[in-house]
Amino acid sequence: MDELKKVQGIALSGMKAQTERLRVISENLANVDSTAQTPDGTPYRRKVVSFKNELDKTIGAQKVKVDKVRPDTSEYQRRYDPHHPAADKDGYVLAPNVNPLIEMMDMREAQRSYEANLAVISSSKQLLSRTVDMLK
Repeated sequence: MDELKKVQGIALSGMKAQTERLRVISENLANVDSTAQTPDGTPYRRKVVSFKNELDKTIGAQKVKVDKVRPDTSEYQRRYDPHHPAADKDGYVLAPNVNPLIEMMDMREAQRSYEANLAVISSSKQLLSRTVDMLK
């Protein structure tokens, strides 16, 4: 039964990590059209989540944790909008380096990972319940 609790702890850590990833993706999508307000300003910069393994000594297993939420250093997009307050001398405005298609694919991947971890927890609960029933 301790092994099933260990499995649940590992899956739960995966769910927590994917929840943080989904939060960051949502923030990116919410700022897809954010621009600077002045010509010398910078727009929103996309954020990405990296993970790390961490030993949980209480259960003796590796769990996944969010390592860092860091800015994506790819180039900003440029849009021609000479009437925008943040337009440069050539009429271009810097736009966030957020691609909604990539964010949606990342969101779907995080969602599937979350669901897989949830299925592991559900299966381990069923096994635990059946084991208890057999011991009665």
